[in-house]
Amino acid sequence: MNYRVVFSLEAQEQLAELYRYIAEAASPAIAARYTDAIVSYCESLRTFPRRGTMRDDIRPGLRVTNYKKRAVIAFYVDAEVVSIVGVFQGGQDYETILQDETDEGCAGH
Repeated sequence: MNYRVVFSLEAQEQLAELYRYIAEAASPAIAARYTDAIVSYCESLRTFPRRGTMRDDIRPGLRVTNYKKRAVIAFYVDAEVVSIVGVFQGGQDYETILQDETDEGCAGH
């Protein structure tokens, strides 16, 4: 069974911000290759969605996986959909960010 992969608005904004940062620091071509690779990695979850680590301690049902040890991808797996809820770069404290969103009632899941 193939799942459908969807990106939350927050995840889309995080990818756009990452693109802008890399484009300014390196080049638009490098930024496009890197962010496209992250999107492709996320889309690969359609065939094996339950990889990564369960992080019920942050949010019930939350899973996280890493992309090349540089980005953390936070997602949920439902019956037919993988929902990408965040793409966090480098040293970002994704745990606190995701917990804060839950505390504010903005969990989105």
